[in-house]
Amino acid sequence: MSFDCLNIDSIIGFDWDNGNILKNEIKHGLKWQIIEEVFFNDPLILLEDTLHSSNEECRCAALGFTNEKRLISVIFTKRSHKIRVISARPMSQKERSFYENFTKI
Repeated sequence: MSFDCLNIDSIIGFDWDNGNILKNEIKHGLKWQIIEEVFFNDPLILLEDTLHSSNEECRCAALGFTNEKRLISVIFTKRSHKIRVISARPMSQKERSFYENFTKI
């Protein structure tokens, strides 16, 4: 079964657990509320991570920015119409360059 994780129109919320909420805050200083902001700000670039996707679960990357204009990369999947964040961190230089070039079009 394959999911279209690039289509987030049907999303009704986020799926967090204690492990992934704290992991991103401890490792990268990103609280879950800040990570969620990325999905509500335009432009948002969604890319399928085919290298790490499987038939049961697709993985995607979201490149976007927070309300305070911090550029963030979020790896996520969809479960039952919810976004489940796998990891989030500041964009790498390569991601930042791609995002800035793509959003100028």
